[in-house]
Amino acid sequence: MKVTLTLFLALFIPIFSYAQADSLFIKRMSDDIMRNGKAYELLYELTKKIGGRLAGSPQQQQAITWGKRNMELLGPDKVFLQACKSPNWKRGGADFAAIVGVQGEARIQPLAALALGNSMGSNGMIEAEVVAVASFDELEKRKSEVKGKIVYYHSVFDETKIQTFRAYGESGAFRRSGASRAAKYGALGIMIHSLSTAPDNAPHTGSMSYEKDLPMIPAVALGPNDAKMLYALAQKGSVKVQMQTYGQFLCDVDDQNVVAEIKGSEFPNEYITLGGHLDSWDVNEGAHDDGAGVVHTLEVLRVMKALNYKPKRTIRFVLFANEENGVRGGNEYANQAKLKNENHIFALESDAGGFTPRSIGITASGAAFKKFQAWSNLLKPYGAEVTLGGGGTDIGPLARVNPSTIIAGLVPDSQRYFDLHHAKTDVFENVNKRELLLGAVNMAAIVYLIDQYGVNP
Repeated sequence: MKVTLTLFLALFIPIFSYAQADSLFIKRMSDDIMRNGKAYELLYELTKKIGGRLAGSPQQQQAITWGKRNMELLGPDKVFLQACKSPNWKRGGADFAAIVGVQGEARIQPLAALALGNSMGSNGMIEAEVVAVASFDELEKRKSEVKGKIVYYHSVFDETKIQTFRAYGESGAFRRSGASRAAKYGALGIMIHSLSTAPDNAPHTGSMSYEKDLPMIPAVALGPNDAKMLYALAQKGSVKVQMQTYGQFLCDVDDQNVVAEIKGSEFPNEYITLGGHLDSWDVNEGAHDDGAGVVHTLEVLRVMKALNYKPKRTIRFVLFANEENGVRGGNEYANQAKLKNENHIFALESDAGGFTPRSIGITASGAAFKKFQAWSNLLKPYGAEVTLGGGGTDIGPLARVNPSTIIAGLVPDSQRYFDLHHAKTDVFENVNKRELLLGAVNMAAIVYLIDQYGVNP
């Protein structure tokens, strides 16, 4: 009996001690963030003093300077800029859309509209009848009706999907490729229902692209209420609309990732990356998308320095350039990692808003994931757990150039995110301080655990 008890103690007391030590250090980080965190104040600076940060804009350049200065103030081992080129799309004017006829009778009814990012201008006012469809299959069935018309896509979210990012991914196909699908059959332009769950009428912009060798027709998103009204009218009879946009591309511009680094003490050639993107759309302050991710990143750096944490592995804190309409920053970061043969073992992104954290989503194999999932109990006091599947647009390229890189994402509660995403309502006032800080707590915790124990099962 004594031998058995001795063996039990020898095997399990060290494990308990490690878990207790980890729990205590995570608690220290959490206490410091919740009492002394600067994320909310930094978000105010970024959103209210700089504002919207469209790639290629003066505000984006100001944000780079701001990010570098604040990283340097936090005292990492080094801070550097990583040059890249970003696309330089300009909205160019006040986008316009209106209903001008219903079933043959004249009507003047303005529609809340925003041109989609990367879309080309209309070259004057376009007026045409609407072909309203709810799917690409319906577009194919009605393709003979499309020539000389404006196609409206009823790109509403599937409300039964509780994970709203899944609904966004499905509906997003209309924003991304709807223009070219309609142009193939001679459409003059397209309108979509904004990719939003909001019961309001604020239109939401976002990136789209054109297929090669097809006309680059104008594309706008309508406010949710106006979009539903237009669709209902079109179901009953003919509707004529006008639209005018001014979008254009100028030459690519110089842009930069902002990178801070704390050198690892035991495994300096193993890299852990965490970050968010500095750019936003031009119509808002980019508070949730992705000011929250930017200040989450700065806050994790701040707390590690405040507690004099000495990581085993090298930790990089990255403010990425040009996520919204090109991913040039993420691609360049991955390209440099490949050129320098850097061993990036783990990358974490915050680009889903500053709402209450629910989990850290990790994309990993079965054995590795079980190791990470065992850490859920360490995160649960702070509202999160480890779940399977996660990543981000900016860190995705790292996994493509080095498939062994494990990628993860902070997963906040998403129910309100698409009310604000890419709309004028994504402003500082719609961010809650405690929710924002809790996101940083969970990011700091998972980075600490990866640093302590690595990624191998």
